[in-house]
Amino acid sequence: MTVRFQTVIALSSLIAATPIAAQDLTTGFTTPAPRAFLKDISTNTILYAKDADARMPPASMGKMMTVLVAFDLIRSGEAKLDQKITVRPETWRKWHSQGSTMFLSANEEVTVDDLLNGIVTLSGNDACVVLAEGLAGSEVAFVELMNDKARKLGLKGSRFANTNGWPDPNEFVTARDLTTIAEATIKGHPDFYKRYYGRPSFTWGKTLGDGKAITQPNRNPLLGRVTGADGLKTGHTEEAGYGFTGSALQGDRRLVMVVAGLNSMSQRTSAAVDFISWGFTGFSKMPVLKAGASAGTAPVDGGAETMVPLVAPRDLFIVVPKGSAGNQTRRMVLDKPVVAPVAKGQKLATLIVSVPGRGETRLPLVAGVAVEEAGPLLRGWNWLKGLVGT
Repeated sequence: MTVRFQTVIALSSLIAATPIAAQDLTTGFTTPAPRAFLKDISTNTILYAKDADARMPPASMGKMMTVLVAFDLIRSGEAKLDQKITVRPETWRKWHSQGSTMFLSANEEVTVDDLLNGIVTLSGNDACVVLAEGLAGSEVAFVELMNDKARKLGLKGSRFANTNGWPDPNEFVTARDLTTIAEATIKGHPDFYKRYYGRPSFTWGKTLGDGKAITQPNRNPLLGRVTGADGLKTGHTEEAGYGFTGSALQGDRRLVMVVAGLNSMSQRTSAAVDFISWGFTGFSKMPVLKAGASAGTAPVDGGAETMVPLVAPRDLFIVVPKGSAGNQTRRMVLDKPVVAPVAKGQKLATLIVSVPGRGETRLPLVAGVAVEEAGPLLRGWNWLKGLVGT
């Protein structure tokens, strides 16, 4: 394999919507899921897309957005894990027997921490509404936060009408958007993700007859079946069918997958396991740059140095179907003009790696050194050198 390295500096931001065209990568694999999406979020590479932008009911997969908003509120200090919320009798009457439940009781005090476990592991419809009312004052107000978060994430095909995915004609998502929500959760809140997702079971509530504690298992079909599986959320309604947004980490590759519209729980399980397993075994890593290796330089405006090296923040690689080979073409694009001061490790540019017939992958580049702001004399000298071209 040969590599041609081309450095191109463009003073405009670049947004990666579809790093690798899915139709180039899906040969030889099929899934029974009417809608499916698979992304390697370690390299920002889309491995598979099937009707991924079609709107569909989220069912309980919409609860991922409820949890993500709660994580944001906790991180910002607007909510606390040990904060207690009282279950309103009206909320209990509406949700104690509607679909999946955490088995909360009227007037019970529950911490935010326990409610999050009740949502993530038990898929409790009641837990979602109780959490929303406790953190935002009402479910309606919390849904506004969910839709605001959707806008900030750039979700183009999603709108939320409630916190638990209960059927509503005004609520819809896409497989691509669900992947974005999952990725934002994993990357934006890694500590919370590890704390709540992937838990095999959770115990809450007591049976009416003998008062025994109720333990419910996590419905995640990947747990115990796929190495490194640790999230995220199943969903099922009559209209939506059986769906699942899942993730697993193997080595330095993390995949996020969505399958939706399946006919049964067993079909969902087999489709999910086959899908993400193919994502790990059907592709090979192709090295691009070692951690700390330079990809080029960028001009610095107003700096003590006129140029700053652009380096890999970690080992960078792309993924391609096993058995494929081809020439790499690389180019760099600045996120925006570089203005001093610059911190070492600051994200400055994107390395775009193209493989013929395989689309593009976009990888981060950071400042290799710090660049201080120049004083007036040095700024004038740098300007003069630039003017005369020396």
